Amino acid sequence: MGIVKIDGALHEEARKASAVMCRSINAQAEFWMKIGMLAETNPTLSFNELVKAQLASVHVHLIEAKAA
Repeated sequence: MGIVKIDGALHEEARKASAVMCRSINAQAEFWMKIGMLAETNPTLSFNELVKAQLASVHVHLIEAKAA
């Protein structure tokens, strides 16, 4: 584990997002970094596709919503 220096404004955005997402500030920043890395290495996938693939990789079975 190391120390990462980030801009104060970005830290504030991570703080606000972490409250909404029920994560610590560090966990929110880590999530954003991981999604960013995945997006760079998989540029054709959407955010939802990236998250779905990550959940599938740890065998989380999602319940698909039915169309109304």
